[in-house]
Amino acid sequence: MDIFLFILSLACMLVGILGSFLPVLPGISISWLGIVLLYFTNVIPANYWVLGITLLVVILFSIANYILPAKGTQRFGGSKAGIWGTNIGLIIGLLAPIPLGFIIGPFIGALIGELFFDSKNAKEALRAATGSVLAILASGFIQFMLCVIYFGIFISIVWRYKEILF
Repeated sequence: MDIFLFILSLACMLVGILGSFLPVLPGISISWLGIVLLYFTNVIPANYWVLGITLLVVILFSIANYILPAKGTQRFGGSKAGIWGTNIGLIIGLLAPIPLGFIIGPFIGALIGELFFDSKNAKEALRAATGSVLAILASGFIQFMLCVIYFGIFISIVWRYKEILF
């Protein structure tokens, strides 16, 4: 059973890293699940500090993941209409069956929101929409790095108990 849980947790870690690139998979949450499954083995004693801190990071990043695109729009000069457009575009982009909808949706949403607010200033609307895309790309990079860190934690735990586990 321990080997099965190890293989399942390793699969979660790999899917989590893949999920940091694919918006339909919550990458960091799946990576955290991989760490939790590893602690379910009989060999590895539970470390509640590791589980608690990594869970806190998952929760904080999950919240920030939805705030970052709007903050990117705002940082690049977007108005409240552009921020609303970004959020609506993000939801539509995630649900729409188009490639890269999670990037295209917020961009178009911010652009439409800004043009709705000030239709004469297309350059500023484009700048605010670009801010939303840059924030989404930064969020994806942060998620990838967190998944890699979680994979490193996974490897260190397995390495510590390798003689007993295998």
